[in-house]
Amino acid sequence: MLASFQSLNSCIQNQSYGIFSFRAKKYSKIRSYCVRCKSSLDPTLDEEKGGKRKLKILIAGGGIGGLVLALAAKHRGFEVEVFEKDLSLVRGEGQHRGPIQLMSSALAVLEAIDENVAKQIMEAGCVTGNRTNGFVDGVSGEWFTKFDLSSLAVSRGLPITQVICRMELQDILVNAVGLDIVRNNSEVVDFIEEPSKVTVILEDGQQYHGDVLVGADGIWSKVRTKLFGRREANYSNYTCYSGITKLVPPYIDSVGYRVFLGLNQYFAALDIGNGNMQWFAFHKQPPMGTDPPGGTHSLSLLLDPAGKKMLLEEKFGKWCDEVVALIQETPESMILQREIYDRDMIYSWGIGRVALLGDAAHPLQPNLGQGGCMAIEDCYQLIHELDQVPKTGSDAQISDAIRLALRQYAKKRIRRVGIVHAATRMASEMLALYQPCIQFRTGPLAHLSTLKITHPAFPMARAFLQYLLPEFMTWMIAGHGLSLKSQREREREAKRT
Repeated sequence: MLASFQSLNSCIQNQSYGIFSFRAKKYSKIRSYCVRCKSSLDPTLDEEKGGKRKLKILIAGGGIGGLVLALAAKHRGFEVEVFEKDLSLVRGEGQHRGPIQLMSSALAVLEAIDENVAKQIMEAGCVTGNRTNGFVDGVSGEWFTKFDLSSLAVSRGLPITQVICRMELQDILVNAVGLDIVRNNSEVVDFIEEPSKVTVILEDGQQYHGDVLVGADGIWSKVRTKLFGRREANYSNYTCYSGITKLVPPYIDSVGYRVFLGLNQYFAALDIGNGNMQWFAFHKQPPMGTDPPGGTHSLSLLLDPAGKKMLLEEKFGKWCDEVVALIQETPESMILQREIYDRDMIYSWGIGRVALLGDAAHPLQPNLGQGGCMAIEDCYQLIHELDQVPKTGSDAQISDAIRLALRQYAKKRIRRVGIVHAATRMASEMLALYQPCIQFRTGPLAHLSTLKITHPAFPMARAFLQYLLPEFMTWMIAGHGLSLKSQREREREAKRT
């Protein structure tokens, strides 16, 4: 395990942090609005006057990644259409999964894409990065290690890490992209790639044509399956129970979120604003369900609805008062169970005119809260590369440029995402070894079982994490290496040219 940590630390140190060209901005008052943009149903690709053709991007999936990509594409002058199976399903899932964490790097990307939308998102969210965050022992409640999410962000002029309700985030993005662009009840089930275009086929048989197809349809992506064949997802060995409760603990102003550690289980709690606390209880156990065949994320009620709270009180009943209180104060109806899956990293995120993004390309375990952030960063990199495709030229030249752009996108993202993917798996593996005290269950020393004798490896692991975590969080906050240009800066450059 130590060797794994050293390898991860080496990757972090060798990966450039990148510097955001970020300036303080004064925002005008934001009004609720819905952008209406042209969306062609003509099966032929549109061409602009003067021989310049506007590339058309088809996006399978209207989750966070798909919507942010659509917003970025519109601001860069691409034509775009989003096909979503069921927007209400995303809302229903979000109601139970709770907020999504947006770190400084992801918020900076959103600002670079659309300042007004980013402002709305930050106004709707709850800032947690300006408080104490870190890991604590689940039984004693004592801090194991803390990390700073604020200082680096402030020093670089970046927004501070926050959480936001998934439903609110989705509503803001759908409103900005436009309901004429986001096609609800339109699941992409297949596609056909030809030399000069790509065609998506919906469940009802309708077909739409474009220059590029981006699969942003999540861990059970049908676009990914068509590209690389069906492969089973990996069960993480953990099931997750989540809940939201009306509780304002006395430490609310000083603690953003804490992860309570235990052997083969952990418990995360965070302030989500408006007098609500969100918690996640992860417990190691065999899978109780199966990989949904091409279906939704494995959100399920696998237990008797009346049994989840009882099980949690049994598993975490001897933990510190904060954990016990959060479980007890949560109504049974607000507790959901889902099994945690991810997939092995792949080092090709597309073929030809088709590429993957977010969970479709690199599904992550949720223990570090980075899935949404990585998808948002993917969006900026992908649009940045597609923006290099020439607007004029022969079909063959444009096709080659599109394929090159999609390869460059994956090449520039794989290293950073790979490190985060490895870190999420390592975090789960650590829990199988978490043992702060020596346990004497049997044998001649069994009478010592009531004594709390510190495990000799525990101080070493603690010191190592206290060194590694600040390095890792600094690298995460610093961003993905692109020099971000704001929407206004791009508009000024366009006018000059």
